[in-house]
Amino acid sequence: MKKRPFKKILIVNRGEIAIRIIRACKELGIRTVAVYSDADKNALHVRKADEAILLGDSAPNESYLNVEKLLNAARETGAEAVHPGYGFLSENADFAEAVTNAGLTFIGPSPEAIRIMGDKAESKIRMKAAGVPTIPGAEGIETLAEFESASDEIGYPVLVKAAAGGGGKGMRVVWKKAELPDAIESARREALNAFSDDRLLAEKYLPKAHHIEFQVFGDSHGHITHLFERECSVQRRHQKVIEESRSPLLTPELRAKMGAAAENVAKAVNYTNAGTVEFIVDPDTHDFYFLEMNTRLQVEHPVTELVLGIDLAQWQIRVAAGEAFPYTHETFPQRGHAIEARLYAEDPENNFLPSTGVIYQFVEPSGPGIRVDSGIATGSEVSHFYDPMLAKIIVHAEDRATAIQRLQSALRHTVVHGVITNIALLQNILDHDDFQAGIVTTRWAEAMLGDLRASPNLAFEAIIAASLVDFGLLAASSAGCESQSSSPDPFSPWKIASGFRLRRNND
Repeated sequence: MKKRPFKKILIVNRGEIAIRIIRACKELGIRTVAVYSDADKNALHVRKADEAILLGDSAPNESYLNVEKLLNAARETGAEAVHPGYGFLSENADFAEAVTNAGLTFIGPSPEAIRIMGDKAESKIRMKAAGVPTIPGAEGIETLAEFESASDEIGYPVLVKAAAGGGGKGMRVVWKKAELPDAIESARREALNAFSDDRLLAEKYLPKAHHIEFQVFGDSHGHITHLFERECSVQRRHQKVIEESRSPLLTPELRAKMGAAAENVAKAVNYTNAGTVEFIVDPDTHDFYFLEMNTRLQVEHPVTELVLGIDLAQWQIRVAAGEAFPYTHETFPQRGHAIEARLYAEDPENNFLPSTGVIYQFVEPSGPGIRVDSGIATGSEVSHFYDPMLAKIIVHAEDRATAIQRLQSALRHTVVHGVITNIALLQNILDHDDFQAGIVTTRWAEAMLGDLRASPNLAFEAIIAASLVDFGLLAASSAGCESQSSSPDPFSPWKIASGFRLRRNND
């Protein structure tokens, strides 16, 4: 048996990504340590890990973002390495440096690479020098007059966005000069709150752009390769909703050009471990431009894993331990098509307000070509403290049309009772002619929200509830109707069919 890269790894994250990393570690024979806050004391990732350390209060600053507590957890448990997952501290260069200075291995790129690529202004300057196509824009501007001058030169519409951070924070589309002052003020305020950095830059905004990213991987032996693309154009407020691989837009020639550019981006900062280079593409001209680099494992990494047959999380660990990454993009033909849908606890009918509460029933879809990366189970509690993503439903099939059908079926067989979810929205996106034709752009979902938002089929929900009773998962009773009818999910069987409750052991 191959020697284990590490004996024990501390995972400084929560939810589905923590469970994803735990699974990768178990297959490598590595023990895992989870961390958790007061709100997550009964969370699934705590139960899945070999050990778990309580960090403290539910607020992220007192738990998942508290560097001193995280390092103490590593020391206390004897962990040799730290995996940051995505979000939280995953792209924090100071944290990566603190981990290294503590004598631990940070499972990710170097602090220097994180620092360079985390600064959008600096990274654009680097990419220009490396000959990578970049969006026309201006960096290092501060005053309204400078923004007005730059925007006049770039041409409207322009995108005002934060120089630091990501996740769609601190970004505003400006269609005419009169909108600039408010856009700058609100973007700067949001960037300061999100990243403690209010620097902004301006870029040309392409209304019909596709958002296409390339997975890259590098090792400490100087080997850097791309592992093909993911199409991420279905977005709401600059946040991805559905991702797929392959991209329906790319020709073989364009794929090769963009892949080479992605490798050049990684080489420019001597990149190691898993990373993602994001581009925007003009569908009319096939011109593409560097957008940013995410120096971590992406939420949507499973679609790459499914079309290539490779475990990216395991290779993150092995490369961090000093192994050479033995593959190139020529090693793997892209096999079939994969699509991922992000399942959120949010109410599309109420401005996507996050929905909180107890998950009374969670039934995952299953079957050939279906994968679920989930952070919840029946009985889990969805808190207002953290991101409302519950799970990712991913499918793989021989072609795109079959993959769409498979994902539609998987979503129909996904049951979440207790909180409101975006399942109906996801189904409507997949059903839409534009999505099936592969022509959606980054503005498409926002523009089509009126058509895409639709209430779930109440009759279908009632049938599900009745089926659960038949299977003994729920029992009908007139007792407790008052508490059941107060469920936060207006479409749950507790609302539709009065008197449903969980069957208890003594029933």
